Amino acid sequence: MDLIAEVFDDRPCQLGEGPLWHPEREQLFWFDITAGRLLSRVEDRPLEWLFDEMVSAAGWVDRETLLIASESALFRFDLTTGARDDIVALEADNPANRSNDGRADPHGGFWIGTMGKAAEPGAGAIYRWCRGELRLLHADITIPNSICFAPDGRRAYFADTATHRIMTQTVDDQGWPDAAPEVFADLTAEALHPDGAVIDAEGALWSAQWGRARVARYLPNGSLERDISLPGHHTSCPAFGGSDFASMFVTTAREGLASPGPQEGLTYRVILDATGLPEPRVIL
Repeated sequence: MDLIAEVFDDRPCQLGEGPLWHPEREQLFWFDITAGRLLSRVEDRPLEWLFDEMVSAAGWVDRETLLIASESALFRFDLTTGARDDIVALEADNPANRSNDGRADPHGGFWIGTMGKAAEPGAGAIYRWCRGELRLLHADITIPNSICFAPDGRRAYFADTATHRIMTQTVDDQGWPDAAPEVFADLTAEALHPDGAVIDAEGALWSAQWGRARVARYLPNGSLERDISLPGHHTSCPAFGGSDFASMFVTTAREGLASPGPQEGLTYRVILDATGLPEPRVIL
């Protein structure tokens, strides 16, 4: 089956990231991190919300509410009124850092990574917020990415992009890690940089690979099954959506490109022969 990427949204992002398909609204949301923008569209109508700081990832709480990660907090955001209600500070005492990749887990929690604004080595971390508690899970992270979860909710995945490795670890029945991380896929030999990732209904991991214009599918045993080419050089994060969850939306970025072409930084859609799962609700 030939898979062709089409432009879903032609607004160029400097650092497109964090696509989220809201299953109740049947609507895609994503971010332009460094511009402080939350983007969406309803049919042919583009939507945009601006913030006074960088924003990078979200989970859905209910039909009208997102949980958004910014450089200073996790906050509740009302899509109808635009009201913001901070829930917990996120390294707010460190203005050199910002949030990056994040995703809701099947237990109602939310994993979120932080990093230095200039990707300083080891400046970031990965946290989990769940039912009022923000807990540090992994320290000394340079570029946190690939946060996603097995369909049964008993395994988490993440990466420090700078290490070229996607990691995995088991979690308990409350969603907290209960074992040390181990290597899921080592991409060092190919010098690949794993960025955002998402798990499909069969438990395979789809990895956007920064600088390689592709998303690659890794089976549950960590072996590469295939890859899909995209027009944007810096593919940053995939998300499943559409009425049957057979559409993959992929954000891209213009950041770091000396002469970005018109295809760079756009958000793409690919119709797959695989399906994803609805993103779980964040429980506040």
